Amino acid sequence: MNRFVAAERALRTAAPHQLLDAVRLVLTEHYAADRVELLMVDYGLSVLQPVSVLPYTLEPVSVHNSPAGRAFGAQDPYIEGLSEGLVCIHLPVTVRGDRLGVLSVTLPGGEHARSCLGELTEIAEVLGHEVVVAERDTDLYLVARRKDRLTLAAEMQWQLLPGRSCACPEYEVGAQLEPAYAIFGDNFDWSQTADRLILYVSNGMGEGMEASLLTNLAVNALRNARRAGINLPDQAALADQAVHAHYRGRCYLSSLMLDFDLTSGRVQVVDAGSPQLLRLRNGTVERVTFDAQLPLGMFEETDYVAQEFQVEPGDRLVFVSDGVYEGAAPGGEFYGDAALNRAILSTRLPPAAEVPRAVLRELTDHRGKAAPTDDALVVCLDWRGRGM
Repeated sequence: MNRFVAAERALRTAAPHQLLDAVRLVLTEHYAADRVELLMVDYGLSVLQPVSVLPYTLEPVSVHNSPAGRAFGAQDPYIEGLSEGLVCIHLPVTVRGDRLGVLSVTLPGGEHARSCLGELTEIAEVLGHEVVVAERDTDLYLVARRKDRLTLAAEMQWQLLPGRSCACPEYEVGAQLEPAYAIFGDNFDWSQTADRLILYVSNGMGEGMEASLLTNLAVNALRNARRAGINLPDQAALADQAVHAHYRGRCYLSSLMLDFDLTSGRVQVVDAGSPQLLRLRNGTVERVTFDAQLPLGMFEETDYVAQEFQVEPGDRLVFVSDGVYEGAAPGGEFYGDAALNRAILSTRLPPAAEVPRAVLRELTDHRGKAAPTDDALVVCLDWRGRGM
């Protein structure tokens, strides 16, 4: 049997919690691997955590200054030279642009390593797909992603998200929430069909569990309407009704909702609150504004109207919640438009998946040592479009 086929079959037939055991066995038998480790990126995108068993004795490695982190950041295999003629090949584990972690394989160097590289890269991709499926039935890989304990509100928010990045021929999108282990109200969601991309960027009022419960209700109401084939303004109206029916106007949720036509680049928008959009086009950053409408759930039976704008190939769209542009320095100065513009320009070269983390690092530097008073969300979308 072809060794790649053997590896693929082993992964597809393994029990959900035994994917690493399966890939270790097949890489040892068919590729002469000396050691195999799977590292999952943590919720804060700061370290790669080894998938292990109790008592979790293996140490995490940095995303920023380690060979595995180099493969994760560049999304390309990285070969690390070791002693005694061995090398360690670090391979990105990524599913449709969603960066899960790194598969590190130690094996003999030289021609053997070079001959294995292509197949090992494909095996890492298959492993990523199997991890996503396995997470329905085991907590092993979710536990490996956390270097600290999540608050209950953060646990609910992370489970609500579609992923942290996605890559398609027409666009790439990446997003990040901070503080990663104690978020409560900010949220993003996306879904693509053959012709459209729907994107929501939301900011729920309040703190802790109450904010998380509000966001869960609103996002699931939007999904329910979207999956029923209802247009964007009516999605907003139905979510508005659901939130108001439960909270009677005491709590509400701000949301920016967008419906992209993948062929034409025309975008329908419902602006129902505070999330903001900035566009980088031809080296210039500008805020894109819309007619503000009422947040979801503020009043009963609000009618929403869609507006339109055009995206062009090469556009970068950056969405931020109020926790970003209202982030305060020790002296009280808000982060604001000027700092955001600088951060977007300084991160114009990395791919969309890297931008949110970089902008949030700039925000952290601005705040200094002060603890954040609100969670912060950054979503970056690079638009390529589709040929007519």
